[in-house]
Amino acid sequence: MRLVLLMLVAWVTILTEGAASEKRLGVRAPRGSKWWSLANLGELSHDLRAPVKKLYNNPSLLPLTKRQRRLVTRNPGTVMAVVNGARMAIDECKHQFRNRRWNCPTKFESHRRSIFGKILQKGCRETAFVYSITSAAVAYSVARSCAEGGISTCSCDNRVHQRPAGEDWEWSGCSDNARFGHKFSRKFVDILEKGRDFRYMINLHNNEVGRVHVTNSLEKRCKCHGMSGSCTIKTCWMELPKFRGIGARLKDRFDGASQVLPGNGGMRNRKENSVRGRGRRRRRFNFSPANTMHKRPGRRDLVYFEDSPSFCDRDSSLGLGGTKGRECNQSSLGVDGCDLMCCGRGFTTEQYTVQDRCQCIFEWCCTVKCKMCTFNRTRSTCL
Repeated sequence: MRLVLLMLVAWVTILTEGAASEKRLGVRAPRGSKWWSLANLGELSHDLRAPVKKLYNNPSLLPLTKRQRRLVTRNPGTVMAVVNGARMAIDECKHQFRNRRWNCPTKFESHRRSIFGKILQKGCRETAFVYSITSAAVAYSVARSCAEGGISTCSCDNRVHQRPAGEDWEWSGCSDNARFGHKFSRKFVDILEKGRDFRYMINLHNNEVGRVHVTNSLEKRCKCHGMSGSCTIKTCWMELPKFRGIGARLKDRFDGASQVLPGNGGMRNRKENSVRGRGRRRRRFNFSPANTMHKRPGRRDLVYFEDSPSFCDRDSSLGLGGTKGRECNQSSLGVDGCDLMCCGRGFTTEQYTVQDRCQCIFEWCCTVKCKMCTFNRTRSTCL
């Protein structure tokens, strides 16, 4: 019991001290980003006496708004899904940008400061990717958790069974509930975006882009049933792919993101027909491309309104460390190559050795035996 109290006191102290220091400095997290700090929450234990159990079971202790707390309280099990989604988003962002000048650096300091840093104060394409990947990760995590029975207010998406089946297969099994995941993510993530200014519209659009890519990524999976491996009966269901694939698609959208200006119409609601949307209204934003030769961005396109910094040099105002000391690929002509990564400053090369397993053989049954070999490697580092 004493350990539980100490854990709760420590958590509240971190939040309080972080809020006080940021109030003095005039630093605030971008709208809609406070919940990202849930990624730093400890793993949920089955031990009821574990301190972190109290945090999962009591949303009032988490960095959430009142409406977010009501939402997760009405849907038990979603806190764990949101935490997993925040972690997935961070891991995927770091993976997709591991070879770029901006490599998605994160800092866990307090719930009031964005873990992605001050770069989100700019309306650049990096900000667009962060908003889309975090929104997508929540939708994905909740959809999978529904199918796995982790959330009490949702389950498998059996609505797909209403679709016509094929001649040699039929609908069955448990489909990932991407509908519920999309709806929950919209309510949970978009809830902090307030106002009607241009940044508000940009953030909401990019949030929706992430969710749309999750919903549209559902794939049909099938399983054969029959004697001796035959396929007398084939049953199918809809399943989300690995999140790495969704992250790659959003990264492609990042590379082709559209710089936009506010359109004359601002925001408009379009009522979908009864077959597709059952009369619900979907927000659409009237963006104009900054380059009049480009087409208007669609629902799957990321948008931004400010140019990105070069990320070459240290910039304390944006919390950027520059590329000095970053590893680069000397033989590459791409963004990971030393010429681009080091911004023309040059680089150093050093030789080093590593030990790794080699000459592995399989021995019946059932072990793999390997030798340890020494390999020479080359490392290039930006000056």
